[in-house]
Amino acid sequence: MSPFADSRPSPNESQRKMPDSNPNIVTVDVGGQLFQTTKQTLTLAGSKSLFSKISDCSDQYGVPFIDRDPELFSILLSLLRTGHLPSKAKAFDLEDLVSEALFYGMENLLVTSHSNPSQFEAFNLEKSLVLPLSGRDSPSALSTTQYGSVHVAHGSKITSFDWSLQRKSTVLTQFTAIDSLLALSPNVAAAGATDFSGLQVIDLDKGFVRDTLTWENVTRSSSTVQAIGCSPQYLFTSFESGRRNSNSIMVYDLQDTFRPVVEIGHYEIFGADLDSAIPATKLNWVSSHNLLMASGSHSGPSGILGNIKFWDIRSGNVVWELKEKVDCFSDVAYSDNLSAIFKVGVNSGEVFFADLRKIENENSWVCLGDGRKVINGKKEGVGCKIESRGNQIFCSKGGDLELWSEVLLGFSRNERNDSEERVFRKNLMGGVKDVGGNRITRMGFGGNKMFLTRKSQQFVEVWQSSVRGF
Repeated sequence: MSPFADSRPSPNESQRKMPDSNPNIVTVDVGGQLFQTTKQTLTLAGSKSLFSKISDCSDQYGVPFIDRDPELFSILLSLLRTGHLPSKAKAFDLEDLVSEALFYGMENLLVTSHSNPSQFEAFNLEKSLVLPLSGRDSPSALSTTQYGSVHVAHGSKITSFDWSLQRKSTVLTQFTAIDSLLALSPNVAAAGATDFSGLQVIDLDKGFVRDTLTWENVTRSSSTVQAIGCSPQYLFTSFESGRRNSNSIMVYDLQDTFRPVVEIGHYEIFGADLDSAIPATKLNWVSSHNLLMASGSHSGPSGILGNIKFWDIRSGNVVWELKEKVDCFSDVAYSDNLSAIFKVGVNSGEVFFADLRKIENENSWVCLGDGRKVINGKKEGVGCKIESRGNQIFCSKGGDLELWSEVLLGFSRNERNDSEERVFRKNLMGGVKDVGGNRITRMGFGGNKMFLTRKSQQFVEVWQSSVRGF
């Protein structure tokens, strides 16, 4: 039966026909309230939506009747007309809007309007809510999707929240604890651990393992996952053998059921060759150069050493390499928009950047803070995290969060001369109520939101613009 009733007028109800000289005008009765719009507006909801069916049948049956809430209908109709939710939408519970959008078959439009990445406003972010997790385990990994779905690993479980953060589901995995997590879609994630063999591709809706990806060295020993990354076409996984005497990065085809494409960075470790003993613990795709950035660090007799390598996956060669000896990174990130690498030093706790257009060696780093802290050896940056989002860099310092932005002095980013010194400035994020707290352990970005986890806390913080939030 059609979800809306046939309301062809009887002789004493002919006023409901409301004929209009313009055949493009459509009249709809929702819960006893009449609405008028155009066929073009209704078709914006998509061919499979209820709005499209209303447009098709209005010429045959007169004024269709839909037994739904007229106020919620008016919100969705306004969304169709303008592409944006009206300000009065804030008076409604988001869960009600989501339910209504699902009924009319236009959830995608609501997602685009409410959780669009283009609406991300770094300087207006404030902590808006927390997402509770079941059990006693604190989050160990976090991953987001483009429009704000978020997956959180805690203990042996993965808890997922949809884009609206209203729907929550939890699945139990085979892992004791999950160290690496990557969202491949709103309902599929890749997960791995440093104490469990293989990478698992998990269907989070149905709770089963779709595929298990493994790597073996020459001795055929098992391997654990150190990091996961992806590009639009490929899935990257950093493996280390169970005996920790070899490591490699495997490239899989995301479009072809995870078919192995190529192996890069395969190192067999002999003697005290510490450089080759460092597996990649973070993988980032550099889309502007079609390169894979792989970074890893190691604590040895002479201190913390690390390397950052840029791999051309087509040739299997390293294009650039930075060896970290003085104030090695605690964490590192790449920004396509800024064409630069950023790190937070493990000794100094300060933020550094290296312009990718001028990158040469370890001397490429420029300290954005107090350079005198580099040699103090106090390990002030242990546990600090750094991530990029758009034109901004986010760096955690204990329980606080810094926001670094480039200041353009009289010219645009595209007009800047390569010889000009680049200037960055720091802002502390959040209001007084947001300052402090337990040490930040993970950061993620999805839609118009930022997600944070903290040490020894069983929830995820959601930060979003106070202007746009419901």
